[in-house]
Amino acid sequence: MGGDLLGDGTRPDLLEPAFLARLERLQLGTRRALVGRLAGEHRSPAYGASIDFADYREYHPGDDFRRIDYALYARLDVLLVRLFEAEDDLHLRLLVDTSASMATGGKLHQARRVAAALGFVALVRRDPVSLHRFPFDRPGPRFTGRAAVPALFAQLATLEAGGETHFAQAATHLLGRPGPPGLTVVVSDLLTPEWEAGLGRLPARGGDVVVVHVLAADELRPGQAPEELVGDLDLVDAETGDRVAVSLSARTLADYERSASAWADEVAGRCRRAGAAYVRLLAHDDLEACLLGAWRTNGVLR
Repeated sequence: MGGDLLGDGTRPDLLEPAFLARLERLQLGTRRALVGRLAGEHRSPAYGASIDFADYREYHPGDDFRRIDYALYARLDVLLVRLFEAEDDLHLRLLVDTSASMATGGKLHQARRVAAALGFVALVRRDPVSLHRFPFDRPGPRFTGRAAVPALFAQLATLEAGGETHFAQAATHLLGRPGPPGLTVVVSDLLTPEWEAGLGRLPARGGDVVVVHVLAADELRPGQAPEELVGDLDLVDAETGDRVAVSLSARTLADYERSASAWADEVAGRCRRAGAAYVRLLAHDDLEACLLGAWRTNGVLR
């Protein structure tokens, strides 16, 4: 791919050029009006200079005389100026899980692609993007403008999985960062007992929260290869390395599948009750189909 999409000829390895071209027609969705700092493309509770009429107010010296409604003046003998919807930037905060459990089943690669796609949509629409990871180590870098797309993609490519999740700690650090409310997107497998506590802190910043729940297919349905899992086995915790001796049967696997499905549905319900939008994504799902389909339906993109 040339420089038409990214601006400097850098070829991204995370997303296909044709996919990027289709993403250019989208923008991030929000469920409430937000106020940013830069001139962007999202509705704001303030008044500005877009083409969408909002209201009238009385003329005051210094107002732009071009906004005076002279037809209304002729009828009411009152000078009124037209107000329009403001359009502001939307700060996108990407909070990506890089704990050890994300190394299994292609989850981290899918998480990188999710962050790349949403970050690309934001940057080409002039929305600033900051990238954060957990386990938390340092404040994440900030990217602004279309020219920053290669730098964002390069940063995402360096993410590696390791350590324990510590979601609540990462949420606390994120809340301590300055900036407008914006949109926070959590990309994680949520395989930690503290995920709900961490998620519950994020709405305190204001703005919108979206949870992208990335799972490997065999985490929900290990029975796809039952002959490998029946018998006496040692299960190893992906993050702590702890081992648990178990004896599995076909019936146990079927019970596990039901429990895993119920757990994932419960996670979805708890996210929505916490005020966050929720989308589930398997590690080998077609990301483009999800982004252009269900994600638009859920309001993540528009």
